[in-house]
Amino acid sequence: MTIKQITFVLLTMGLISCNSTTKEKNTEEKQAYPDIKIVGAMKNVMWKGELGKSIDLDTISGKTGLYGLGPVSYLTGELLINNGKSYVSKVTSDLTMTVEKTFNTFAPFFVYGNVTEWNEMDLPADVKSIQDLEKFIDDKTTDFKRPFAFKLIGQVSSAIIHIQNLPEGTTVSSPDEAHQGQTNYNLENEDAEIIGFFSTEHKGVFTHHDSYLHMHLITKDESKMGHLDEMEMGQMQLYLPN
Repeated sequence: MTIKQITFVLLTMGLISCNSTTKEKNTEEKQAYPDIKIVGAMKNVMWKGELGKSIDLDTISGKTGLYGLGPVSYLTGELLINNGKSYVSKVTSDLTMTVEKTFNTFAPFFVYGNVTEWNEMDLPADVKSIQDLEKFIDDKTTDFKRPFAFKLIGQVSSAIIHIQNLPEGTTVSSPDEAHQGQTNYNLENEDAEIIGFFSTEHKGVFTHHDSYLHMHLITKDESKMGHLDEMEMGQMQLYLPN
């Protein structure tokens, strides 16, 4: 063999090895969490300004038992898929919002999955706050494959939800910049449904750095929907995937 031929063989072997490693890695990632799909990452939105379209929700529409959540691209609203129905909420004033049913929207990061069978569970009387709920779910699901979706249905005594409302053309390189225009809404004594995703491994990906939970709340009349920040629960039932 000439030097050129030897070099070509070595380069070819190297490329084959790299491709094989990449395929193995991708296969491992797909096998790790086959029930939950994650697109983009919260930290890349907050710190790198990746505000654009990582997923078109139209591409995942029409699926039975589909659940998902994330922000609207360019942080101009909030997204929720609840049992195959997609909702987009946007700020109209400090006190009002619009909630539209549509899959014609995009997200910079998004987590979603399909659940068709649920196990209903009563919550102890001392589980009232988000922190209480996080600990309760963590304790009850030590043998679960994580991450997973869950939901709560019932009455919320009080809650604070927010909708992202970033001014058009704003660039983002920190969480403070990302939350410009965020509008908070106070809820009291609302019948509501809360869709959430739980993971101990995805802080900064689809949960905040200090939480295992990411939850969006929608009222029973579908007039209010947003990211859940604080809550005092009334009578609510917890649903975990079967």
